[in-house]
This record gives sequence, structure tokens and C-alpha cells, in this order.
Amino acid sequence: MTTAEFSKHTWKTRRRWTWRPLWLYAGAAVIVLWCLGPFYWMVVTAFRDVGHTFDATPWPAHPTLDNFRAAFDTSGGDHFGRALLNSMIVACATTALALLIAGPAAYALVRLPMRGRPKVLAAVLCASMFPGVAILTPMFQLFTDIRWLGTYQALIVPNISFALPLAIWILTSFFAAMPWELEKAALADGATPAQAFRKVLLPLAAPGLFTTAIIVFFSAWDEYLLSSLLSNGNPDVAPVTVAIANFAGSQPHQIPYTAIMAAGAIVTLPLVAAVLVFQRRIVTGLTAGAFK
Repeated sequence: MTTAEFSKHTWKTRRRWTWRPLWLYAGAAVIVLWCLGPFYWMVVTAFRDVGHTFDATPWPAHPTLDNFRAAFDTSGGDHFGRALLNSMIVACATTALALLIAGPAAYALVRLPMRGRPKVLAAVLCASMFPGVAILTPMFQLFTDIRWLGTYQALIVPNISFALPLAIWILTSFFAAMPWELEKAALADGATPAQAFRKVLLPLAAPGLFTTAIIVFFSAWDEYLLSSLLSNGNPDVAPVTVAIANFAGSQPHQIPYTAIMAAGAIVTLPLVAAVLVFQRRIVTGLTAGAFK
């Protein structure tokens, strides 16, 4: 290759590598706008005056805080403040019980001798993808018979049944990548398997447990299908997803779009803030099972 040909080849290579990051950033910008665009529009509408609800300007027209006051107003029969407390109770109880069951289950699947372990894990993964609408009617009938409709347990138990397979799957992959020499050393020092699991492995599994807790909490916080039916219209247990869907306007047959958007922003902003604050821990927990 002559000097001129080498220079031409080098120039083409540099130009190709110069343009590649630009396409990468452009693609990432499109994805970010596609994902955050609806959320941005929700926040804009939340601060927009009711008379300008359908204004197409990309910033709040006649900004006001009245929509947030209307979201917490109970004069029209809405109970958004109570619904926030209900969602917190249901999501926290679901997360705690799911971790309490999923931790020992994942440990047993990884460490204890068991025939058909891959089949069990496949069944767990299939259970996490099972559609909730398929069991909605029999669950409604069951809870009616045992008088659970309109209670907290009617919302917590179904959430656990759907969150538990995902929690077991995540923690199984995490436990499988842990250094088991530490457990063997604890057993050699006289610890029982339960003590080794509780005092040695659980502290090491904190990133995976934290990631699983965040995912389970978000799933329980956002659930609507089962809650809309199993809460049975009881405002004392209905979560925020049901409360927002039942928002009533100040006028008959009027949908309070701005108040709904304000309530949606109140519900969503803490979750977004939590993801931004703990994103490094979440990524660490999700990728911990992929490396030895």
C-alpha cells in the first residue's frame, strides 16, 4: 500500500468513527424523548389552568397550583390522600413478604441438592408471565366466599403471587454468582446452614435484595387491574391507581384532566426520583448475577 492509499484509508476510517458517536447520541436522544415525552406533558398539564387544558403549547399556559389542591380535595368524593397511604401499605407489605419468601427459596434452588432444578426455574419464570386477567374472575369469587373483598389482604396476596416468581428468578441468578467459600468457612467454624445464610450470605446479597425490592415495590405500586375489582369500591383500601381512575369533576360528565395529571405527577415523581438516586445500586443488582 502506497503512502497516498494509506492516508486515504486512514481518513475514511477516522471519518467513519467520527460519525458513529453522532448516530449513537441521536438514537439515544430519540429514545429519551419517546420515553419522557408523555411524562413531560403530564407535568405540563398538571400546572396548566383548567381553562387551557387542551392548549398545545409545550409549556404550562397560565400556570397554577389549583390542580394539586383539587387532587386532594375530598368534597367531590375523591380520596386521593387516603389512596396514597393505601398504596404505600400494599406496596410495602408486598415487598416485605415477597423478599421474605423469595430469599430462602432462591437460596434453596441454588445450594440444596434438587432434582429437576432447571424445570423448577422454568416454571417460576413462566409463572411470572402468567396474565392476571386469566385468574381475575375465580379470584373474585374466592375472595367473595371468604369475605376478603374490599380488604388489604385481597390486594396484597395477589400482588405477592405475581411478584414472587420474578423475585425468585432475580435472587437465584444473584445467589448463583456468590463466592460460596465464605459459606463453607462459616460451616467449618460451626455455624448452621441457617446461620451461614443469615449472617454471611444475606449481607453479601444486599445489592440483589435491594434491586428486587425496588422492582417488586414498583410493580405493586403501579398495579391496577386486580385492585380495581378486588378493592370492591372501598375507598379505605383502594390504591392510587384506582382512585385516580375514579376522579370526579366539579361538573357532571366532566373529566378533570388537569387534576388527574396533577395526581399522576404526585404518584410518579417519587418513583422517578428513587430510580435516579438508586440507579447505580439497581444496575449493580441486575448485573451482579452475570459475572463471577
